[in-house]
Amino acid sequence: MEIYDLAADGLRGLNASLHALKGTTNQTAWQVKNPKGAHAIAAGIDAPIDVTVLGSTGYYCAGMNKQATVRIKGSAGPGVAENMMSGTVIIDGDASQYAGATGRGGLLVIKGNASSRCGISMKGIEIVVHGNIGHMSAFMAQSGSLVVLGDAGEALGDSLYEARLFVRGSVKSLGADCIEKEMRPEHIALLADLLKRGEADHLARPEEFRRYGSARKLYTFNIDNAAAY
Repeated sequence: MEIYDLAADGLRGLNASLHALKGTTNQTAWQVKNPKGAHAIAAGIDAPIDVTVLGSTGYYCAGMNKQATVRIKGSAGPGVAENMMSGTVIIDGDASQYAGATGRGGLLVIKGNASSRCGISMKGIEIVVHGNIGHMSAFMAQSGSLVVLGDAGEALGDSLYEARLFVRGSVKSLGADCIEKEMRPEHIALLADLLKRGEADHLARPEEFRRYGSARKLYTFNIDNAAAY
């Protein structure tokens, strides 16, 4: 275990050390002490390592993550896991605005609540929120999945493309071109897998959720080319 004291050694040194871990490394487990809400902690990692942050973080923690598993033992500020490519980010507390924004891959798990614009413009990331999400979540979401065990705020899925939205609780309102859709067996299977990987399978069953998606009225869509979207 590599233990890094952010208060003593600074953010630049931490991220430089993490960025240097290219390819195979035996420094696979890291623990970050005294984050105290610092911004961009563990941003830009590209290595199969496990980083545990002991406390809450500021803006853009684990942004642009590739391969790594980042665990936040607290809450996260705006833009956590922004533009994530792969790997896993797990937040024990709440997440502020635009969690997982523009994410292209990987899994983001928020065990508390997420604020507004969760999953905005998501492009393949999978997000599991144990609590509630705020307004304008999944705005212009293009692909991937957003799973919400609690309630969703106003304008869910506004201007949605082909992302899949699953909500167990109430939805205050749907955004433009977002509609409720049939929950078919393949969606039950997909959701069961997401709940398991999102450490939420003991909290909810797939059959308790409703599915939302695009009405496909706001952009040119041809079903014959669906695999290309």
